[in-house]
Amino acid sequence: MKKKTDRVLQAKSSEVDAYLFIKDELRSLGWNTRNPARNASGQVYTQNECLAHPEIKTFLNLERPENIVKVTDSILWIIEAKRYHKQLDQALEEAEDYAEKINQGQNLRALFISGVAGNQHDGYLIKTCFLHRNGFKPITSNGKEISSLVSPEICKTVLHTGPTIKDIPIDEALFLSKAEKINQYLHLGAINKNQRARVMAALLLALAQDSQPDVDSPPSILIEDINSRARDTLRKQGKPEFHKYIEIALPPTQDNHVKFKKALIHTIQELNNLNIRSAMNSGTDVLGKFYEVFLKYGNGAKEIGIVLTPRHITQFVVKVMNINDRDVVYDPTCGTGGFLVAAFDHIKQTCSEKVVQHFKTNNLFGVEQEAEVVSLALVNMIFRGDGKSNIIEGNCFRKHLARAANGGAMYVTERIGGQESGVTKVLMNPPFALKASDEKEYRFIDHALHQMQDGGILFSVLPYSAMVKPGEYLEWRVHSLLRNNTLLCVITFPEDLFYPVGVHTIGIFVKKGISHRQEQKILWIRALNDGLLKSKGKRLPNFKAKNDLLGIEDFVRSFLINQSTTVENKERFQKACPIDFDDSLLELVPENYLDQSPPSEDEIRDGIEQVIREAIAFLILERKENE
Repeated sequence: MKKKTDRVLQAKSSEVDAYLFIKDELRSLGWNTRNPARNASGQVYTQNECLAHPEIKTFLNLERPENIVKVTDSILWIIEAKRYHKQLDQALEEAEDYAEKINQGQNLRALFISGVAGNQHDGYLIKTCFLHRNGFKPITSNGKEISSLVSPEICKTVLHTGPTIKDIPIDEALFLSKAEKINQYLHLGAINKNQRARVMAALLLALAQDSQPDVDSPPSILIEDINSRARDTLRKQGKPEFHKYIEIALPPTQDNHVKFKKALIHTIQELNNLNIRSAMNSGTDVLGKFYEVFLKYGNGAKEIGIVLTPRHITQFVVKVMNINDRDVVYDPTCGTGGFLVAAFDHIKQTCSEKVVQHFKTNNLFGVEQEAEVVSLALVNMIFRGDGKSNIIEGNCFRKHLARAANGGAMYVTERIGGQESGVTKVLMNPPFALKASDEKEYRFIDHALHQMQDGGILFSVLPYSAMVKPGEYLEWRVHSLLRNNTLLCVITFPEDLFYPVGVHTIGIFVKKGISHRQEQKILWIRALNDGLLKSKGKRLPNFKAKNDLLGIEDFVRSFLINQSTTVENKERFQKACPIDFDDSLLELVPENYLDQSPPSEDEIRDGIEQVIREAIAFLILERKENE
């Protein structure tokens, strides 16, 4: 009798788990989960609540699914849950049965159904279908069945196009919340901060397979299953040697095995809720957005040397540099591949599939010295449709690029004789020299310029100080940067661009191989607003925030092509004028050239208060991260 009672209690407990899971997911997707019978704006009935609707009660009698969602006043979505994964089809069949009964009426149409199978311990499997041509068909995105409940936006899309959709709408706030949630799961699973990016990479590669990892198996078998799937995906991508850098292992302490497995199950659940498998085949950058958010805000990012160039900056640079399929693009310090991703995405959006295939094989190159970070870059590119062929591990100073016969480039130990360089565009964010012993940023720039054809364009993020410091930095600006090349444009970025990393940055555009003429005009821009605002330790898009970058893309691109382009002089913001070579410090920053009135007392006071607030916020954040 006791065993039977335990089973009943377990079943009831797991049903409650499912109710909470479904409600939480619906809420996160943007549904109003209040009871429509009691709240005019409510959209979600839970069990008996639906019987308050006369027509639903008429056709269901006393039967009731777990949830009924009001997609519109007349269109419904039926959700049924079961305790075990193996009961997923049963849950879906019962949801379909409920829908068929409701559809006998005149005023309501149950067009969506979902089966949810699982429990809090094992996670949940989800299958969602849409009534199309007299039958319920699985909703697919990019050829893959979605693995989540659906948002209001997806419902609208399916109602318009049917169950086969191309790209799932991106909700950046949702992706950020999921990334933070996963990071917390991994923390609770006793997974060290600097191992979390590795775990994420392994799971993403494992989920690229057509079937799911066996989450019902013991921890050691589950981990071997994940590693095996990740290894197989890398092998198919021609990069099997990188598996050792993302292979995951059980914690040494037996007590932590169950916690570790639980963290993996929860993470897989969240990835399925984001429809990761569909995202892997997406023409948009759904997966890349999540991946970069996780890497940036996962606590282990700093520990393994990840400093991500913000996505809106990489996209801005690719647009203004006018990257095309004939360019050979190189990043000698590629990190997780942000600039290469932006260049590749731009080519995919503007060129035919045949051109894209050639470009990704012959025209896209990146070097990163940290093997573990390289593996993350490979994952980043694999899930964007490849593009990882020429991303390699190594010391960039020992890697050289020469033009290949096919119009692209190839790695060589060193260029021989008159062998031509193949690179036409460089996009980079070199490691910043935070200590006296660190390699100076300008050395990476000199190396990159050496790989380029004359006339090629280089963009680099730099610490602001690199363009104003005396000593060896001044020597570099005079004797290397300007003597051998032409400085075209300098942009001051927002002071908190890399927040919470507190380095003030600047961006420079340089034309290779032509000595800078004294009368040569430079485009100076002070873009202190980029459409993002700080919120709870993060920088997030805000439609109310000013974005200086959006308004300057076209004329920056024009100026890089033709320095005679007319540039409107805007006080404290933009100006085109030559370098003042009488300046003994040769400070090559916009603030030294823009027209500006002296700041008012109010501006000075506000500026001081802002600096104090940001300093206090940064110290609080640092303390929290170290706790």
